[in-house]
Parts: sequence; C-alpha cells; structure tokens
Amino acid sequence: MVSADVENKKRRTEISNGVVKAAAAPVGSRIFSPFRVIGNVTNAVPLAIGTLGQTFYIVTCVGRSFQIFDANTLQLLFVSNKQTPSPITCLEARFHHVYCAHGNKIGIFKRGLLEHELECPVSEAGDILFMNAFGDFLVAATKTELFVFRKRLDDKYPTELYQTLTINPLDGEVVGIVHPPTYLNKIVVATSHGFLLLNIRTGKFLLKVTDFKESITCVQSAPALDIISLGTANGIVFLYNLKKGKIHRKIQIGIDTRINDITFRTDGISHLALSLSSGDIFFYDLERKSRIHLLRGAHKEVKGGVASTRFLNGLPILVTNGGDNSLKEYVFDAPMSTSDSSIVSPPRHLRSRGGHSAPPTSIQFADSKSHYILSASSDRTFWAFSLRKDAQSQQLSQKESKNSKAPAGGQKFPEITSIAQESAREREWENVMTTHKNETFARTWNSRNKRVGRWNLNTIDGGLATSVSITQCGNFGLVGSSTGGIGVYNLQSGILRKNYKLHTKTVTGLAVDGMNRKMVSCGLDGVIGFYDFSKSKFLGKLKLDAPITHMIYHKSSDLIAVALDNLSIVVIDVVTRKVVRAFYGHTNRITALDFSPNGRWIVSASLDATIMTWDLPTGSCIDGIRVARVVTDLKFSPTGDMLATTHVSETGISIWTNKAQFKTISTRQIDESAFTGVALPNVSGDAGVTMLEGAFDADEAETDADIHVLKDQIADNLVTLSLGPRSMLSTLINLQQIKARNKPKEAPKKPKDAPFFLQAGINGSSSSPTLDDGSEIASGSVLLNADRKASYESAFTKRLREAAENESYDKFLDYLVSCSPAIVDAEITSLNSFAPFTEIAWFVSALTEGLRSNKNYELIEAYMTLLINAHGDLIFHLKKQDVESDDQHLNDSDVEPDSTGDSELLTAIKKWEEANLAKNRNLEGLVKYCSGVLNFLNEI
Repeated sequence: MVSADVENKKRRTEISNGVVKAAAAPVGSRIFSPFRVIGNVTNAVPLAIGTLGQTFYIVTCVGRSFQIFDANTLQLLFVSNKQTPSPITCLEARFHHVYCAHGNKIGIFKRGLLEHELECPVSEAGDILFMNAFGDFLVAATKTELFVFRKRLDDKYPTELYQTLTINPLDGEVVGIVHPPTYLNKIVVATSHGFLLLNIRTGKFLLKVTDFKESITCVQSAPALDIISLGTANGIVFLYNLKKGKIHRKIQIGIDTRINDITFRTDGISHLALSLSSGDIFFYDLERKSRIHLLRGAHKEVKGGVASTRFLNGLPILVTNGGDNSLKEYVFDAPMSTSDSSIVSPPRHLRSRGGHSAPPTSIQFADSKSHYILSASSDRTFWAFSLRKDAQSQQLSQKESKNSKAPAGGQKFPEITSIAQESAREREWENVMTTHKNETFARTWNSRNKRVGRWNLNTIDGGLATSVSITQCGNFGLVGSSTGGIGVYNLQSGILRKNYKLHTKTVTGLAVDGMNRKMVSCGLDGVIGFYDFSKSKFLGKLKLDAPITHMIYHKSSDLIAVALDNLSIVVIDVVTRKVVRAFYGHTNRITALDFSPNGRWIVSASLDATIMTWDLPTGSCIDGIRVARVVTDLKFSPTGDMLATTHVSETGISIWTNKAQFKTISTRQIDESAFTGVALPNVSGDAGVTMLEGAFDADEAETDADIHVLKDQIADNLVTLSLGPRSMLSTLINLQQIKARNKPKEAPKKPKDAPFFLQAGINGSSSSPTLDDGSEIASGSVLLNADRKASYESAFTKRLREAAENESYDKFLDYLVSCSPAIVDAEITSLNSFAPFTEIAWFVSALTEGLRSNKNYELIEAYMTLLINAHGDLIFHLKKQDVESDDQHLNDSDVEPDSTGDSELLTAIKKWEEANLAKNRNLEGLVKYCSGVLNFLNEI
C-alpha cells in the first residue's frame, strides 16, 4: 500500500502548471481530447488598446494566451494560436501587431498568429514587466533594466536589439515607462522613488527626479505638452512639467488607496480617470479642479481592484479590466443642456464581457442542443455560457423580484451548491432550481429571461436545502433537506404538493423518471429510497455500505449511479431495485460523475486528479487520465459530443471532445499504470485539437489489439443475422404494402406542348450499342445467342449464371445482400419463368447454400418470401404435377416419367425444404438454450 501511494504521488508530480511532461505510452486519452476553455475574458495583466484607422481593438491576457476584442461591440475577434511557455506579464498593441511579453521573450503576433519572437538577455532582475512601442523602437523593461529594440529598413516591426540600459537600484524599481508626445527618441521611466527622462538612441539620462516622498506606482503622459502624471500608493496624483522641471499640480483624491493606472480623456474635455486598487474608478475635472464622480465596485477589490483604465482616443468611452475576469466599457453622455456645462452626468455602463472571478463549482447543460451551460461559482454569481458565441454568454440577474428573498443592499445570493434544470416549461414558468449555502430554501430561476424567479421553496422540516430536482415535464420541483425531508412543489404556483420523510441524514440526490412514475432519493445515511411518484407511495429502500455523496439518473435505461464514501461507484436498476454494477478504482473521494447520453458509459472524477470512464456492458474501466488540477464537477453534453469539466484554481470551464463520435473505442480494461497525464484545455486550443481532428490524431491511434473488429460470423455452428440496417428486413417483408401506398392516385397526363429539347431527345440519334445488322440494344449487359438474337442480362443475372456454372454461390450471395430492397424485388420478379426454369432453380440453390452457411439468416428467409410472392403459382403448379406423376407412376409402371425440364427446379426446392426444416429445428434449440441462460441469470 505504501509503494502504491508513492507511485501515485510520483505520477501526480509529472503534471505541473498545466503542462504535461513526458509520460509513458499510450499518450493521452482514448476517448477525450482537450478542445478549449469558455468563460475566460481577462486577468490582472493591464489591457492594451490598438488602433486601425478609426477603429479600436482591445487585447486582454488570459494566463498564457491573449484575446483580441472589437472595442465597438466587444466581440471576440482573435485568440492567440498557441500558448506561451510561461505566463504573459505585459501586452502592447501597435497597428496590426500585438507584442506579448513572457519571461525574457517577446512574441510579435498578427491576427493571433505568431510572426516573430524577440529574446532579451537573461537578467537577474526577472521577467519583462513593461513595454512601450513608438516610432522605430520597442522598449522593454524589467525591474532594473531596459532593452531597446530597433526596426531595420525592411522590417515591419523592431527586431534588432539596439542597446541595454541599467537603472541604478538606488533610484528604485521600474514601475512604468511612457513616451511623451513630441519627445523624439525619449522615454520617461517611472521608478518607485521618482522618474528618469532618457534618450534611448544615445543612452543618456536627460533628467532625473527621485526625491518624491510618496511611493510611485504608475506613470502616464497627459494630452498637454511636456506634462506627465504620476500615481502613488497613497492616493495622490502628481502632474509634472518636464520642460520646467517642477510639479505642475498635486491632486489628492481623499482616499488612501493605491493608484494602479491613470488615463486622460481626449475628446476635448479635460477629465482624468484613476484606477484604484479598491475596485473603484475616480474621475477628476482638471479645469474645475474638482471630483466629478466616484464609480464604486467597478471591479472586485479582492482581485486587485481595477488593473487598468483607458479612454479611447477622441471618444468619451472608458475601457477597464481587472483580475475579476471582467472587461467593461463606460460612456459619458452629452450634457442635457448647453447653457450649463458644469453638470457632468456620471459614466454609464455601456457593455461588458466577463465570467466567474472564482473557480466554478457546479455546472449543468441548459438545453438539449448543448448551446448553453449554466455555471455557479464561489464568487456567488450564476452564469449561462454559450458554446457557440462568446457574446451570447450572460450572467443571470439576481435583482429582487416581488416574492424572492434577495439580500438587502445589492448583495449577491449565497454560493450555489447544486443546480437542476428542465426545458419543457421554459416559456411558461421557472425551469431552473438551485440550492444555496446555509439557506433553508431552494430558489427558482427562469433561463429564458435570465433572472431569478418568483418562488423560494422551503424545506419541509426546516433543514438546509441540499439537493434539488425537476421532473421531466417541468411541473414539479423537488427539494431535499439536510435533516432528511423531501418536499415536492408545483413550479407554476409554488405550492407544496407532496412530502416524504425517509432519510435520517442529509439528502444528497433526488430524481424522477421520464414518465413521473418512479422517484428515487439517496442520502448520507447510505439509503436509497424508491417511490411511486404518481401515487405518492413508498415502494422500498436499498441500504448500501457507505454514505452516498452523489447520484445521477439515466432516464432512458432506468439506471442510477451513486458515488459512495468508500471510493466506489454503484449502479442500480430502478425497476428491479438491485445492484447491477460496482466500480472500484479511485484512490480519493469522488467529486463528480455523469452518464453518457446513451447510458453506456459513466465518467467520474476524484480528488486524486483522475478522470475515469467506465463501460457498463463490460463492467470495466476503458479510459483514465490524470489532469493538472482536481475536477470539481463534470457533465456530458446532451448530444454526446462534448464533456465539460470544472477545476480547482481555474475560472473557466474546460471543454473536451468525444472521439467516440468519429471512431470505434476499445472496451479493453486498462490498469491505473496505463493512466497518462493530459494537459487541460486552454483558450488557444493548442493543448488539444479541433473536434474533428481529435478523432484522427495519429499520435493517439489505437493498436490493432485494442480495436474490436466486427465479424460476419462468430462460429460456423451459430445462426448469424446480417450486419446491415434493421430497416432492410422490414422493407423486404412489407414491400407490397409500400408499393401500394406509394402508387400514384392519378395517371400522368401528357403535356400539350412538349419542349423542344425533349423532342430532340426523342427524335435524335441513340447512343445505345447495336448488333451487326444495325439493330439497337438497350443499355445493360448483352448476351448473343446462337441465332444472333440479342437477350439482355443484368448484373444480377450475370452473377447468378456465373455462380451456377462454378457451383459456388458465395460471391453472388454477398452481392445479393448488398443490393437495395427495390433492386432485389425487381430482379426476383424478372427471373425467367419459362421452361426450363433454370434461373429460378439457380436462385433457389443459392438461397439453400446461404441458409446452410448460417449467415444472413433473416435476409435469406425474406428473399425466399419474395420469390414465393413473385413465382408461387409456378412453384405450386410444378409440385402438384410432380405429385400427380408420382401417383400415376405407382399405378402404371409402364408410363415413362415426364421430362419437361422442370426436374432441376423441383430438386432445388426439395433441397431448400430439407435445409430449412433442419435450420428451424436448430434455431429453436438455440433460442430455448439462450432463454434458459437468461432466466438463470435473472434469478441470481
């Protein structure tokens, strides 16, 4: 046991920072491929704004990738095509190119594609923290060093390291760099003690001011010439005149907080905006020397407040971002009256993009088409993320309604602990239910208008609400309690209709089947209760060996799967109320599990950072992977093409593609030693591949031993049905009814005036083959008789004749099975029914051989049925003549038997009857044997 723990710990250390190191083969998952992450917009790295003519774009960082948004609509335009080796530290945008710094390297991207990479000398000062691009230069700064890159003649961007400048540590650490307008080849380097003005072309320091008593935190150039602004850690802004070498103005905002960024309005109005670490944005009028407005709570203080603010050049629009995963735009409306311009309206929220600021804990697909995912997080927000278009993602409103118990003062609801959703009554009333931490009631939501609903459904015994469920019809909502009670409410009226009291501890799972007949509940007492929901009747219970923490219900197969505290997964048949499967394999507490839509698989995750896939028919684990961060919840999409997972320390929702949509997955049992580390999906998508490519990844190809190949026949002594579609047999049997139904009710009418091209087709020359005498032959195979008369032979008849001549019908039978029902019916009907009936005899012989081979049993019988329907009168007449001739031959031995040529057909029919009788007896024995085995297994 100790060695196993050491081995598990060793495997976990193979994955760090989301990057999977070398692992033993096979590499990756056999079923799931990393696709992408949804819900990530930005982090605490300051944004960058680029201009292209009169349009603006916004660049935000998400870990080791960046995203580009259209500033006009905040639509996502591009995502970096690959992740950087280390986290991105700063961004800069200039025209078509985005400069992305990570470690001591700078990647130059265009439209999300990496075009060039710059590398700075390795410095003890650490990573690149600031960048500024202007003219032919790009300046990158660490804490104490500056790296200057210059553009060559033929280059579109700086590529040559021009020089390296060192800042004296006594002057403080670099906190920002800025290029003052009209200052050729000059930059201002702000340090924690002051600032430096230097010429980057000559490398000379022109001005040095380091006598500020306050700690400098940021720097920005002002629209006025020679003026720069400096923000401090205690809420003071200095406007410094570089030309005069003195402080132009000192602004105290009255709030002792750190200033993260400064921006100036450039549309003709002298306003100043400050980003504060408290999450507020301070607006100041430079002309009137007064505060305009204080926008509180723009971003969360616990996430570092407002990381950066930028006024769009020439527009009254302010763009902000923060570490709370949100990007926002605010706009200043024009004054209502031109006579009094002293009244400035506060900034109005214009548009935003965002997501969870803390890792999500519960997710649920919101519709049957896998369009939206409902997601709840510990940041107390409730989101509906779109898998098709990021702009459609929306946070559900918690605005207080008439009956909802919303917290006072605009506070958020407590953290959501469980979610239930059904779409049947989405257009009529609430269709989402949630339980919240330390609340005694469940809340209802409406996924159509994205807001909290009317009802708060209390537990029946006053305990905390722990689990919820909604019936498939959408009429009833179930609420489970921490003290064991279960209440059933009408979601239209919010009235309690039923209540149950079975469990003695917390209810952890509730479910109702698709017909509202059977209800199932489970709890920490290890009891699974079964109820008749329509009659409100208790049917029985099943006691398991350990507390139950999770339960999922697959309504199509009436199976439930429960996760126990003993690290096992138990599958139970709701109809028989018996355990049908038990899976063991996780080494720590199971955090989530879910059925695949077809009910064949169960996917589970655990605190041991593994995701395992269990195959119910074989009872084995067919796939297992290790991830960098523990999975907190997972859900299979209703369409079965995706798996969504949430992870510790990840604010986004990871999407995995299901390779089983495109290729066969082996059901071979795998051991824990075969589990490999897989990198989590990311925004760039370079950890995995696209949905279709994931099915054909050559590196993850299965070996021949892992793939089960379907066989036409398992054993020669077993009767085998065909591998074709099931509809083919029903079509063959009911072909006459189908013809009668499709028969036109009216005869086609001849057109009065035929078009000219039809006349040309009718009267024109024919391209059909001709005989020596010039007579035309219809298309098809041509067989010339001895008298030079043409007879026509289709592919069906030709193969049948060749098979009879070779006395082997295998190839003909393969061709026959591959033909469509319409072709088979036409060919059987057109068999030559004139003496000597050779074609019919050949066909009966072929069916007899197919019957003896034990292959395609049901199709062979259907073909004989078609033959009887088409030529039954002929066969009946011949058999009748044969019986009469036998009787006459017995009465008069001198009469010679009839030699009309039909003996071959009669012989073939007799052989078929003998083979069919023997086959029916064999099949009857096999059916009885299988029935006995199944009855024996059901009684165990």
